[in-house]
Amino acid sequence: MNRILIIQTAFLGDVILATPVISEMKRLFPESTIDILVKKGNEVLLQNNPHLNYVIVFDKSKRKYKSIIQLIGQFRSRKYDLVVNLHRFGSSGIITALSGAKKKYGFKKNPFSFAFTKSFDHNMDNGLHEVERNLSLIKEFGAIDKKRPELFPSKEQFAKTSTFTSSKFFCFAPASVWFTKQLPKEKWVELIQQKSHEGAVYLLGGKEDEALCQEIIDLSAITNAQNLAGKLDLLESAALMSQATRNFVNDSGPLHLASAMNAPVTAFFCSTIPSFGFGPLSEDSDVKEVNDLNCRPCGLHGHKVCPKEHFKCGLEIDLSTKIT
Repeated sequence: MNRILIIQTAFLGDVILATPVISEMKRLFPESTIDILVKKGNEVLLQNNPHLNYVIVFDKSKRKYKSIIQLIGQFRSRKYDLVVNLHRFGSSGIITALSGAKKKYGFKKNPFSFAFTKSFDHNMDNGLHEVERNLSLIKEFGAIDKKRPELFPSKEQFAKTSTFTSSKFFCFAPASVWFTKQLPKEKWVELIQQKSHEGAVYLLGGKEDEALCQEIIDLSAITNAQNLAGKLDLLESAALMSQATRNFVNDSGPLHLASAMNAPVTAFFCSTIPSFGFGPLSEDSDVKEVNDLNCRPCGLHGHKVCPKEHFKCGLEIDLSTKIT
């Protein structure tokens, strides 16, 4: 196996959960060159990854179909021995099917899986973690069943965050793309007020999360909080999280940043549930959720609003018990 392509063009968390496939393929085929295709914006996650030869960027927002044609041509010229497609949707399926690779592996849920050499089940009802589902695609080559994801912040990225790590601190990532996957802001205020007595508080997120983070700080009325949303890139955030006393996150991308750095983490699961396969993988990890709600989970993904209009799965999460 000389040339391998891995495809994961979904969200940042999905890319992080693809990294065990990268490292396992390199372990199994140490002389191979491994490339990966990711969505534009997620390439920063794979900086410094020693197992990768080339990170290829798919810009879905501009001339998507022209980009698909160009990628197919590029991949056919590279003559891959194996394409492992971890993405379950049509665009990646077309690219895989027409890649010209000797072997094409992917999930049966992909609408173009009929054109793959082998296709595999992707079942969210059996309690497997997404990492295990991904690794199942390369099980025949000797891959292990489960492996923690990994990221590789540089010395410079660690150095940029060093000014924040001189004393005890906590990281909070309060935002999510989906409202019902996001712990309500009043709960974040309660939690930040609780933890601010123990150390500094840093709020993390993208530039688009800056306003929410600032509102939470203002409502908390504490003096030892700092809004770092939009000020650190993804690997810098990962570097900071790795040094935190504890990280507090939703069922979203920062959860997987914590897992990849084996950082202490508490994850809040509102409308979704850990058994879908996206729970924390850090050795020191905890999940907070509301059990015994007959409307939960309300889907595999989050919603923009609570379908029942009460959002009990978020508002009733109990923070009264001290979180260590």
